Amino acid sequence: MLGDAGKAQEIFQAIMHDAALRAAEGELPNDRLSMFRDARYRCLEVSQAGLQAEAIEMEEHAIDSNAPVQIAKLEPEQLAIWMSNAPDPQRTALALFYLDEFDHEELLALSELKTAEFANLVGNGRQEFQAWLNVTFPREQPFEEQA
Repeated sequence: MLGDAGKAQEIFQAIMHDAALRAAEGELPNDRLSMFRDARYRCLEVSQAGLQAEAIEMEEHAIDSNAPVQIAKLEPEQLAIWMSNAPDPQRTALALFYLDEFDHEELLALSELKTAEFANLVGNGRQEFQAWLNVTFPREQPFEEQA
């Protein structure tokens, strides 16, 4: 969420430290999402205190049937870097969606978004990602079309 591995590591360690202290005192949360919420709030605090990316309009392309081939060419770090550059709340929505760990209600609760907002953020993000994929890994033209 931060686009900075060092800051993310610091937040992760702080959350684990707090969780260990609570566990030692017998105060574990009943809600399995509490650590994710804590992480999100801490990331938002850090990102609001730092420099913010300039808001720009990104090109969008329809999701291509060739997308799985393009994505297979990606290194995992490339996807993480691309996603970390999205503005929040889109970054949060994409990260939670692609974690594939939460059901619909949990996604909405963690992101604090309504269904339509969440769907728009993920849908637009996927189309922006497709535009980036098309530039990064252009579709190869069949031989007879290249003339």
